[in-house]
Amino acid sequence: MAAPVRAALPDTVVQLKPSVLMVGTYAETDTPRFNFRGTGFAVLEGRHVLTNAHVIPEAAALVDGRRLVVQVPEGKGKWSQRTALVVAQDVSRDLALVSIEGAPVKPLRLASAEQLREGMDIALMGFPLAGAVGYTAVTHRGVLAAMTDVVLPPPVAQALSPRAIRQLRDGGFQVMQLDVTAYPGNSGGPVFEPDSGLVLGVVSMVLIKGTRESALSSPTGITYAIPADVAAEFVRSSKP
Repeated sequence: MAAPVRAALPDTVVQLKPSVLMVGTYAETDTPRFNFRGTGFAVLEGRHVLTNAHVIPEAAALVDGRRLVVQVPEGKGKWSQRTALVVAQDVSRDLALVSIEGAPVKPLRLASAEQLREGMDIALMGFPLAGAVGYTAVTHRGVLAAMTDVVLPPPVAQALSPRAIRQLRDGGFQVMQLDVTAYPGNSGGPVFEPDSGLVLGVVSMVLIKGTRESALSSPTGITYAIPADVAAEFVRSSKP
C-alpha cells in the first residue's frame, strides 16, 4: 500500500503549499524588517491562522511600530504580507489562533482522533531554519510512532518544570510522537496525511522539551505534535 501514498505526496504538497504560511514580526526599523518566528496554516474560512503559542511574541515586543504579521505565498517566490491579530492562545497546549486581513487563504482540514493510527505514514511541512536557509516551504516524510502522554511522571516532585506543573493542573493529553526530524522554524506547521492532505497535528518543538524530555541531558531529536482533534477543539472554542 506504500506505493500509492508515495505517488500521491507530490500532488498533496502542491495543494497544501499555498495554505502553509510564515508567522513573524515586521518593523521598518528592524534589520531585516521581517523577523521570522515560525510556521502556521490557514483554518476556518481562510482568514484565521493556527500556529504555536510560543511562535507569538510577547506583547512587550510589539512596540516602536513592530507588529505581528503573516506572510502568504503568492507564487514564484513572492509573498504578500498581512497584518495579524491574536484571537486566542493556550500556552498549556502551545496553540495560538490569529486573524489576518485581506483575501482568504485556502483553509486546511483537521482530522478527528479516530483518524490517527500508530504506524501510519505522515508528512510535515514548514520553514525549517528559515532565517538562515531561505523562505521555502519544505516537506519531510515520517511515521506516527506513538500516541504518548504529554507529561511523564518524574521520580520526585521537585523535578517538575513550571510547564509540566501547568500541564498536570490543566489536565494532560496525548501527543503524537513522530519518527521524523523537525528543525527550528517547523514549529506551528501541519503534520498531514500524505495522500489526502488531511491535517493530523501541529508540530510543537517547545511543548515537549519542557515536559516529557525535561529530564534528559541530551535532546533525543524525536519530533512531537499536538493532535488535530486537540487543535480543532481549541479553534472551535476560540472562534469569534
